[in-house]
Amino acid sequence: MRGALRCCRLAAIVVALAACSSPSPVLYTIAPAAGSPQTGGPRVIALQQISTARYLERSQIVRSSENYRLDVMSNDWWGEPLGPMLSRVLVEELGQRLPQSTVIGESGAVTASPDATIELNVQRLDEDASGSLILQAQASVNFKSRGTPVLRNFRFVVTPPEPGIAGEVTAISNAVGQLADGLAAMLLGR
Repeated sequence: MRGALRCCRLAAIVVALAACSSPSPVLYTIAPAAGSPQTGGPRVIALQQISTARYLERSQIVRSSENYRLDVMSNDWWGEPLGPMLSRVLVEELGQRLPQSTVIGESGAVTASPDATIELNVQRLDEDASGSLILQAQASVNFKSRGTPVLRNFRFVVTPPEPGIAGEVTAISNAVGQLADGLAAMLLGR
């Protein structure tokens, strides 16, 4: 009798623990945004590992950093670490915008001696108090043929097409596409 009672208690504990577990997270990714192909540009371009603000270095998507508070979505996660995902998407977008160039990522298996190297700091990537997505970044392009790098600050404000995380991720994808346009212009000397 005691064995059956223990077994029932154990089963009740297992059922209670299963009921308390949270549902599986919903995973998101940034989609590459198409841009206008440009002629010219360095033959080989290397995108260095992207530096992201520490508050963005988490699996969960940061909704906002306004009012001295991080609003982090507990069950909405990035499908891969944000820095490598941004790098993957920007390599694809820059390759599409500069079809005469070969664009490689620093963390990839392919290596080459680059004619230009891009360094990128992402300082902000979340919504402001009004619900607009803010992408703030600094970029440096170092050309093999020049001694001094080209530096530029970027700030993009994109209105999400719909409320919620899906709208924020769409706005992030669009803002990263605008960043790729800006980087392509730097690489073309504009």
